[in-house]
Amino acid sequence: MTEHMTATPTPEAVRAALRREALCAAAVRALTGDAALHYRGGRLCRESRPLPLHAPHLRSNVYEDDFASLRGAADAAAQRLLHSDAALHRLLSPDTPIERLLFELFEQVRCEACLPPGMHGLEGNLRHRFETWSRAYCRSGLSESHLGILLYTVAQIVWSRVTGWPVLDETEDLIEATRAGIVPAIGAQLAGLRAARADQRAYAAHARELARRVASLLEDARAARMQDDAEEASAPDDALTSFSLWVDFDETSVELPALAQTGESRVLAEAADGYRAYTTQYDREIRPATHVREALLREYRERLDERIAACGINVARLARVLQMAIAVPQRDGWLFGEEDGRIDGRRLAQIVSSPAERRVFRRERLQPRGDCVVGFLIDCSGSMKAHIEPVAMMVDLLARACEQVGIATEVLGFTTLAWNGGRARAGWLGDGRPPHPGRLNETCHMVFKSADESWRRARPAIAALLKADLFREGVDGEAVEWACARLASRAEARRILVAISDGSPMDTATAQANDAFYLDNHLKEVVARHEAMRDVDVIGLGVGLDLSPYYRHCVALDSGEPLDMTRLIGLARWIGARR
Repeated sequence: MTEHMTATPTPEAVRAALRREALCAAAVRALTGDAALHYRGGRLCRESRPLPLHAPHLRSNVYEDDFASLRGAADAAAQRLLHSDAALHRLLSPDTPIERLLFELFEQVRCEACLPPGMHGLEGNLRHRFETWSRAYCRSGLSESHLGILLYTVAQIVWSRVTGWPVLDETEDLIEATRAGIVPAIGAQLAGLRAARADQRAYAAHARELARRVASLLEDARAARMQDDAEEASAPDDALTSFSLWVDFDETSVELPALAQTGESRVLAEAADGYRAYTTQYDREIRPATHVREALLREYRERLDERIAACGINVARLARVLQMAIAVPQRDGWLFGEEDGRIDGRRLAQIVSSPAERRVFRRERLQPRGDCVVGFLIDCSGSMKAHIEPVAMMVDLLARACEQVGIATEVLGFTTLAWNGGRARAGWLGDGRPPHPGRLNETCHMVFKSADESWRRARPAIAALLKADLFREGVDGEAVEWACARLASRAEARRILVAISDGSPMDTATAQANDAFYLDNHLKEVVARHEAMRDVDVIGLGVGLDLSPYYRHCVALDSGEPLDMTRLIGLARWIGARR
């Protein structure tokens, strides 16, 4: 299996995508009466916050999906907002992850079944979206595993039983055997879902029990299939992992991280030539380790190693999680003497001599290959100085784990060479202060570890992150552009950039000479361009801050909490998630 690279969208395609998003947003606002709803980057948002996606078929791609499918996903999200009491849903949700995942799906199906009479277009959109997702699930190969077909069958029969619409005709034969095997065990709960679909609380009681029984079936199936392989038994199934990565949980009862402040830059919007730098004469790309005394660098490394050792992280286990999340299976020869697969022509004589012998087949051997490069781009602005130690520990551990499974990594950083503009601002002042000069500081891009260096060789250089006088101001947009260019030049099929920051872009001189959101809006443009090009997956890791105004895919990290396996495994799966 190889990574499919989509061609760069043309300006016309981008404008068409924006029109489709605007139409979907208008439909959602009309259905819900909520004027604050809009789409950003293919994600339904209320004001600046993305809303959770409660089921895998709600996730859509504005460049690849047809308009009816986009409308179906939008209409399904509107149905959830209209017919589900979020507070009651959180109160009734199961605690265990698999049960909660299924419970979310069941509640979404209930909401889609609560259609107002006469809305045939809405019904058609919902059916089209679910059927499109069903076909994509089967084409992806996830239904080929035992757990994958079990999950798919449950989704199909619950959707059909609750909505009253038939299962997807072209996969009915595929699920028939599994359906016949599980319906006797869950038939009473299915009937209860259908009867109680208009009452959320009563429906939830049946949904919880059904989720519990299906989760038990999944665990039994996994145990039976993997009882001879302890390491594989501890790893999540691809289908289950994909389900969990496609579903968000509504955690509005939990205190959310602060949202990055943003606005519109009039100067950038009105500039005929777009974003510009007043001068690049003083910009530098450096290796910070060469600017630190050897004894001090060794002290930084020892300090970092002590902190990491105190966390007790199992790097080998973290590496396996990264491999499962990022690696793709590739052909690596054949397995002979199998009991199913393709007939091995060399064993035909054995069939004649021993008709009872079944080990006459061969199967393709698939090995996971980490054909991927991951870049970590660390904001080294002044405010990050307080968070840099846990960030350095996290990046060091992830880079080490990636190397163990053959995934290349880069550790990069960005700052400025001066406070308040430096020589660039002095030159602008000497030129008579022309209006709207653009970026007005000396950028400094830093390479702590390149993709061609091993983690062991780069260990001292990574510790240079702890050098306090690196931290000044931040020009994020240019740094993301630089990091993406480095990754795009690599030969790997998949490239991921993790931008780590605790705030909005800020350079005092640039903000004073242009406007407050000049650098802010440039970062949005850069991220949106790479999302459209799909040359690099740009994702944002906020340190105590929600970076969703800038990055479509982002999470917030509380640097005050200790670094442990649970958090690192969650980060590894999020980084490797297919977007």
